[in-house]
Amino acid sequence: MPLSTLHPGDTAIDLARYRERLTALNPVISHGSVRHVVGLLVEIEGMAGQLGELCRISRAGTDPVLAEIVGFREHRTLVMPFGDLRGVQAGARVTADGGLFTVPVGSQLLGRVIDGLARPIDGLGPIAGSTRQTLEAGAPHALQRRTISEPLSTGVRAIDAALTVGKGQRIGIFAGSGVGKSTVMAMIARHSAADVNVIALVGERGREVREFVERALGEDGLARSVVVVATSDEPALIKMQAAMVATTIAEAFRAQGLDVTLLMDSVTRYAMANREIGLAIGEPPTMKGYPPSVFSALSRLLERAGTSDEGTITAFYAVLVESDDLTEPITDAVRGTLDGHIVLTRELAAQNHFPAIDVLQSTSRVMPSIVTQTHLSAAGRLRELLATYERSRDLVTIGAYQAGTDPRLDEALQRLPAIEDFLRQRPNDAQPLETTVAQLLAVTGAPAEPAPSSVPAAAIDVGAVIEVDAGASTDIDAARAAVPEVVETPPELE
Repeated sequence: MPLSTLHPGDTAIDLARYRERLTALNPVISHGSVRHVVGLLVEIEGMAGQLGELCRISRAGTDPVLAEIVGFREHRTLVMPFGDLRGVQAGARVTADGGLFTVPVGSQLLGRVIDGLARPIDGLGPIAGSTRQTLEAGAPHALQRRTISEPLSTGVRAIDAALTVGKGQRIGIFAGSGVGKSTVMAMIARHSAADVNVIALVGERGREVREFVERALGEDGLARSVVVVATSDEPALIKMQAAMVATTIAEAFRAQGLDVTLLMDSVTRYAMANREIGLAIGEPPTMKGYPPSVFSALSRLLERAGTSDEGTITAFYAVLVESDDLTEPITDAVRGTLDGHIVLTRELAAQNHFPAIDVLQSTSRVMPSIVTQTHLSAAGRLRELLATYERSRDLVTIGAYQAGTDPRLDEALQRLPAIEDFLRQRPNDAQPLETTVAQLLAVTGAPAEPAPSSVPAAAIDVGAVIEVDAGASTDIDAARAAVPEVVETPPELE
């Protein structure tokens, strides 16, 4: 009834949501039957569909299994299941759902733990009142991305001091197994200055999920986070979906103008899941058995993070380095796409140095444009001191070096204990970026921020050493007193 013809006592009914449902409704239901099953791949005959469309395969004596169309071969449709195929028979009926996979998005997800199909697994009931969004949103247009100009405090001293991350940057955490990358990810999730965390645990051991949520993340960290879980025993398609579900949820928060931190552990297992699917549908293998589609899928996934007109997604992708080889295909491809890399080494972990971040092998490509000249120069000086020691470490270790032979090495040896103490950190310790920078100036002997008119030209170069004026007020002693003590007990490795 038009509003203009309403009479007193009449009630207007809003039919907009019903119209939306009718528009989305597909009145034609497509059916087919199972003709061939090899491994995880099912060939369906007689069912039309589109790539990414969902369907259900009937099973004897139990509920149908959900599957997704992943390809076509001659006149048959290739689907891959999200669950166990036991009970599926030749000729089993397959019904297309008539739509693509969608994900619930919105603030109702905060504090929730969901699986790779966006279903809640935390026992807190369904996610009510949320809107839904398809997975393949695409990356923001290159010219619509805002320039990264503001640092993000992660709460991890080694990162904030020497590898400062900007809001909207994408950075990889490269490490072998058991070196502590999950602990670093948890520290960032708990202590970062972002508005929202979206955490994807892809291919993780089932034992570690609850430990991560309850111990590493904690109640306060979970309250502003969404956790997406796909454990190692789940099908490859669910692992791949989990990474895209987390990215889609992060994009929805970014569209609200929020600063989002996306943490994915690990992107390597996402690539392995893609490899398993690609080989199953007949793609030819290339480097280390990875088909070409894996590398294009990686690029599409990684490019979706970053800045947009509305907000930012600062993404941290854990990369499991096979055999500690930083040149293996996935590691090399991810490193070439991202805006920086943080390398964790087994050598530092063996020395009880946690987090085991190797500053000399790591870099942040946007750091020079988001920090002050004094901070940049102090970070460069930190690298110089560490590099000077590394070049002569064997001589020092065997006692062949004589003090006074090399003044630069003498200074490096003098400052090394304070630098190592500064780079060590317990998982529960956190401090703001400003305090970290003050401590960095103290341990490197760099001066505090000078007046704008007196900034030396050399300060714009990474690693430039700024001479301290005799009358400069640097308050170095106060900052040095704030440098943390040596960490004697290593954090629990994830």
